Amino acid sequence: MTKVANTLLLAVLLSVIAANVSGCKIGAPSGSSGKPAAIANEPEVTFKDLQGSSVPLASMKGKVVLLNFWATWCEPCRGEIPILIQLQQKNSSKGFTVLGAAMDDDGQKVVEPFVKDTKFSVGGQSLTMNYPIVLGSDDIASQFGGLLGMPTSFLISRDGKIVKKYMGGLNEAQIIKDVESQL
Repeated sequence: MTKVANTLLLAVLLSVIAANVSGCKIGAPSGSSGKPAAIANEPEVTFKDLQGSSVPLASMKGKVVLLNFWATWCEPCRGEIPILIQLQQKNSSKGFTVLGAAMDDDGQKVVEPFVKDTKFSVGGQSLTMNYPIVLGSDDIASQFGGLLGMPTSFLISRDGKIVKKYMGGLNEAQIIKDVESQL
């Protein structure tokens, strides 16, 4: 290849990488009006909660769900937890829930004490996570198209349609707007 072709190929490759790392969003453009169009139906997956009970995602139909794949060791994940706590506080009475799917290799052994003991600064208060936490897996993540990194979140409508995918840390103003559009 010529030097120009190599340079062009490198520029395209860097653009694709930058779009994925920056947390590009799939779904309706941010300037559109109304509810975003659905990307796909939610997959038929069943998580385990921290007590070992089965939690089918389908059992949440009728609620707007923000499914958040995260890990205790993930700094961007920790950074968005206060936003998730606030979303849960503000909207749980309106038929909304955050569902945190922990992707830690050591599962319950690491996640349970983190959820119980780790406090986050939210509106001047020191709070623990106030939304349901389940254990994720690579198999479950693959049914959502796989994870290129964490955090990765999916906004799911009341009828079980994935309406938006968020890669990387959440933009607080955008996620509030998107959640409210589904309530």
